Amino acid sequence: MKILYIDCGMGAAGDMMTGALLELLPEEEQEDMLEKLRNAGLSGVDIRREKMIKCGILGTHIKVTVNGIGEEQEEELHHHDHEHDHHHHHQHMHMSDIRQIVEGLNISDEIKKDVLTVYGMIAEAESHVHGVETAEVHFHEVGMKDAIMDVMAACMLMRHISPDRIMSSPVHVGSGQVKCAHGIMPVPAPATAFILKEIPVYSAGIDGELCTPTGAALLKFFVQEYADMPAMTTRGIGYGMGSRDFPRANCMRAFLGERVLQSAGTDRVVELSCNMDDITGEELGFAMERLYELGAKEVYTIPVGMKKSRPGIMLNVLCEQKDREDIIRAIFRYTTSIGIRETEHKRYVLNREERVMETDYGNIKYKHSEGYGMFKNKYEYEDIARIARDNGSALNDLKIPSLQDRE
Repeated sequence: MKILYIDCGMGAAGDMMTGALLELLPEEEQEDMLEKLRNAGLSGVDIRREKMIKCGILGTHIKVTVNGIGEEQEEELHHHDHEHDHHHHHQHMHMSDIRQIVEGLNISDEIKKDVLTVYGMIAEAESHVHGVETAEVHFHEVGMKDAIMDVMAACMLMRHISPDRIMSSPVHVGSGQVKCAHGIMPVPAPATAFILKEIPVYSAGIDGELCTPTGAALLKFFVQEYADMPAMTTRGIGYGMGSRDFPRANCMRAFLGERVLQSAGTDRVVELSCNMDDITGEELGFAMERLYELGAKEVYTIPVGMKKSRPGIMLNVLCEQKDREDIIRAIFRYTTSIGIRETEHKRYVLNREERVMETDYGNIKYKHSEGYGMFKNKYEYEDIARIARDNGSALNDLKIPSLQDRE
């Protein structure tokens, strides 16, 4: 499985993501990708890459100019106009303007859809923060053509790299305050904070805005899981540099590689348990189904004696730490429990992978496990049960090859 892991230890921005993803391509493909972006039909917009060093680390900085003006110059002009109370020389865009520009670009329909979905997230956030309809949202920092190029570039690179799974670290948002078109705002800016709902974020002593609305929306759209880096064989590492300097290297890192089979050894699981004497069998069965759907590894019950000599049930759920909060909420929601105990356990586990056996009945999946000097194989019950039903047979009547000696 091809994994893309994004390190957001210094936040996220569209140009930083583009630089990191671009470095994952072979050197000869990088300029070809930039040329495709230049030829996409975004009038007056140019995109270049330049090598940049931050805290001794070499990476790629993406420079986008609109009619020869870069982001830094644009911010200076914007600030100058407001200081002198002049009419802003840039045209504000609405979502309809963004849509019209994107629909006219020379890119695939899939990438157009990706870009518009990302902008839809930003528009929804701005709408919520400012209390206006989505169609009436004025795009300032995120709406100009340079930002459209950033979003298009990131979306095009994601489609080109085409990972099977995209993961990210929790997002460092920075701290303090930031100047924007509406005045001075807290970090993360309200629109950014809205987009980052349900995403793990933190602040760790860096004064400044580390995550932009564009960066937050790109993460929200593409990332499927926020966690520590999984066990993977790295094939490529990309460094996308931000323009500003901080005490730490201002870069986003992207790791591309293959997930490796978990080595035989140990891991840790959380056990959640509670006792109940007032839950029906139907309620308990329904709750167990929901808990499995939420990622529980094991759900089982034990009959117990409770206060006042009442017979009761102990519900036990084993889950990973990342699923703990969802599982706790579900136990309270679907059962009569008013209190849950938690214990963390160390487990010894074997390598596990799914394989297929060719038989007279067709292909049958089986689970292969190995480690600690031994191996085990077992057919998947659902496949065996399906074959028995299709043949009108009992499970033991099926003539299925033994897996005993299959390594």
